[in-house]
Amino acid sequence: MTDSSMQSDTPAGTIDPFVPLRRTGLDPLPELAALRTDTPVRKLEFPFGITAWLVSGYDEAKSVLGAHQAFSNDFANVTTLTGGMATAEQNPGGLGMADPPVHTRLRKMLTPEFTMRRLARLTPRITEIVDQLLDGMESAGSPVDFVQSFAMPLPSLVICELLDVPYPDREAFGKLSGARFDIFGGAGTGLEAISESLAYMGELVQQQRAKPGDGLLGMLIRTYGDQIDDTELAGLADGVLIGGHETTASMLALGAIAVLQTPERAALVRDGDAEAVHRAVEELLRYLTVVQVAFPRFAREDIEVAGEQIKAGEMVLVSLSGANRDPVLGDDLETLDLARVPTSHHAFGYGIHRCVGSELARMELRIAYPALLRRFPSLRLDRSLSEISFREYSVVFGVEDLPVAW
Repeated sequence: MTDSSMQSDTPAGTIDPFVPLRRTGLDPLPELAALRTDTPVRKLEFPFGITAWLVSGYDEAKSVLGAHQAFSNDFANVTTLTGGMATAEQNPGGLGMADPPVHTRLRKMLTPEFTMRRLARLTPRITEIVDQLLDGMESAGSPVDFVQSFAMPLPSLVICELLDVPYPDREAFGKLSGARFDIFGGAGTGLEAISESLAYMGELVQQQRAKPGDGLLGMLIRTYGDQIDDTELAGLADGVLIGGHETTASMLALGAIAVLQTPERAALVRDGDAEAVHRAVEELLRYLTVVQVAFPRFAREDIEVAGEQIKAGEMVLVSLSGANRDPVLGDDLETLDLARVPTSHHAFGYGIHRCVGSELARMELRIAYPALLRRFPSLRLDRSLSEISFREYSVVFGVEDLPVAW
């Protein structure tokens, strides 16, 4: 695609609608920045006659993400859009694809479990899991696949602790989330993955109903009882998996790639104090923005955004990776600066649908990165950046494997 195809007077059909899901190395395509500059709200045409508005500017993204009265997240919109291919039974539930008042009621129940005070109880266990995984890497010997040995199992095991998943199920549990994010994994692949995950979560809820444990589901059952039904509980559990597994695993792997590009970056994370690590993590979240596009929104009524007229029922896609590099956030945002003063980035979204587990993800990253680099001071990528196989056309950006050595 040439730069000239990005001009604002170009017909929508000539623009690759998958630009928001594609990257060059760690960076979004230059075409996305061009769209943000020229037309931060732009209509795109997808295959099968599907159209959507792409929002790539920071302020424009904030205005859409924050306007839940004007835009609906309800899964029923997806069912209509796909002509019934997505059925009501495949509704992932949870918070991401629900509107008030259902969303308001469920989030009010869930939020107390994700406050910093409540999450603090997990800090020793997260540290223990990190150390155990590092022990495993050390025992295996250099080189190892960082994705399989560390990045994938860490958030999976943390979520198992949070949900009180039985130990015999924990290995299989970690495989439930990945397939749903690959839009080219075959017709219905993502929907089948949702069904499989919801089926397991339903069984877990039944176990917790019979004998509530100390985890998230047990707490919800003890506190709210019959005020929340099994379908809602399974949806919330699945939402925790969606929001906390694949995303954090991708952050761990991509962050390792970014940090290991220079000795200075590695030293800052390895030797820095808590504030330095906090800044580094926030900058990595902004720069990498692993969730590339937010859950789709659908206009409830005719509305104007940045001078563009969006009609009732039309779909709106917010490019979080585009918004997080908008110059309105600061200078030189195409560059990774681990000492940057944290910005008000949209890596976790914005508004009522902002990721409820954002603080848990931050905790994992702030514990994992320094521990990794202190255990392996000479850690390096065992493959050049150009040889790394990045995931293509996936809502959650990431890598399939990542050999590292020391």
